[in-house]
Amino acid sequence: MPSDSDPGFARFLHRHTKQRGPGEVFTPPITLASVFALPDGIEADHQYGRWSNPTWSALENALEVLERAPSIAFPSGMAATAAVLYTMLGPGDRALIPSDAYYTTRVFAERYLVPFGIQVEVVPTLRIADHDLVGFKLVWIETPSNPRLDLIDIEKLAARTAQTGAILVADNTTATPLGQRPLDLGADIVVSSDTKAMNGHSDVVSGHVAGRRADLVDQIRQWRNLAGAIPGPFEAWLVLRGLETLEVRLERMSNNAGAVAETLSKSSRALSVRYPGLANHPQYKLAQKQMTGFGSVVAVTLSDEDTAERFIAQCPFIRPTTSFGGVHTSAERRARWGEDVPAGFIRLSLGTEPTDELVSGIEQALG
Repeated sequence: MPSDSDPGFARFLHRHTKQRGPGEVFTPPITLASVFALPDGIEADHQYGRWSNPTWSALENALEVLERAPSIAFPSGMAATAAVLYTMLGPGDRALIPSDAYYTTRVFAERYLVPFGIQVEVVPTLRIADHDLVGFKLVWIETPSNPRLDLIDIEKLAARTAQTGAILVADNTTATPLGQRPLDLGADIVVSSDTKAMNGHSDVVSGHVAGRRADLVDQIRQWRNLAGAIPGPFEAWLVLRGLETLEVRLERMSNNAGAVAETLSKSSRALSVRYPGLANHPQYKLAQKQMTGFGSVVAVTLSDEDTAERFIAQCPFIRPTTSFGGVHTSAERRARWGEDVPAGFIRLSLGTEPTDELVSGIEQALG
C-alpha cells in the first residue's frame, strides 16, 4: 500500500547538518533587504532584491532537494501557474487544460491567454488521456483533480506529449512530491500551490515551479525576475519551517483521510465517496501504481445543500473554510463557488487530529 513516507526525507532534513561550523545557525535567517553590497563589480550571489534573496534562495534549495529538480519560488500557486503559462505560450499556440481541475487556472487562461491569440481547449481530465494532442504546445494536467479526484496516467501521457512535442505540465498540489513524482514519470514541469500541504499551517500563500529541462526553467526564472512575481523573505521562511514537518504531517493526514473515507463510504447518508485510496475508486489501480501516498482530500456527496452545510457545521473538528492541506480538518460545499458538482458535494481536507476522535466527530455529524 502506498505510504507518504519518503526514503530521502531524512537526507532532506539533514541537508545542511554537516555543513555548519561552530556557532553557525541551522535555520536560515529572514533577510529583509532590497540591496546588497557591490563595491567592485556585479559578480555576487545577491545583487538586487527582485532578482534574489538569501531566504528564498534557501527555500528554493530545499524545494530542489524535495523535487529532485531545480525549483523556483513564487508568492502564490497562481503566480507559479501564470509564470508557466505566460512563458510557454504565445499567439497562435494551443493549450489543453482540464475542465475539472482548479477553476482559477481555467479562468486565468480564458481571461488572459485567449485575448493574446492563444487557443485554449478545455476537456475533463479523463478525456485528456485519449485526446488528440497533435498541434498542442502545452498540455496541463492535475492529478488527482481538484475537487473530483480523478486521475490520469502521467507516464502514458508523457510518452504521447514527447511524440507530439507538447510541454506537459502537472499541477501536483494535491499529492505533493512525497505523494507523487510527475517529473520522474515524464512531465516537463511541476507546479505547486505551497499554500496547501507543503507549508501546511494555513498562515502563508506561496507556490513553486520545478523542472529538469534547463531551457524551460531558465525562461520561467527570467519571467519572474522581470515581472517581479517574487516571494517575500518572511513568507519564504514560513514555508521553509513548514517543509520540516511535511512527511510526518502527510502521514497522519493520509491515514485520517483513509479512515474517514472508509467511514463515509459505509454511511447511508453519503450518496458517493471519492478517494484514491478506496478500492472502489475508478482509478484505484492507477493510484497504487503512480502515487506513493493517497493524499488528504476526500470528496463526499450528501443529499442536498442543507444536509451538506449541517454536516460541516455540526462536526466539532471541521473548519468551514476554503483551501486544503492544513493541519486542521476543513471542508466546504464546492457548488457555492459555481463548480460543476452536485449541491451536496463536499471537498473534505483531513488534518492531523487524532484519528479516533476525528472519525467519531465525523460519525456524530452524520447523525
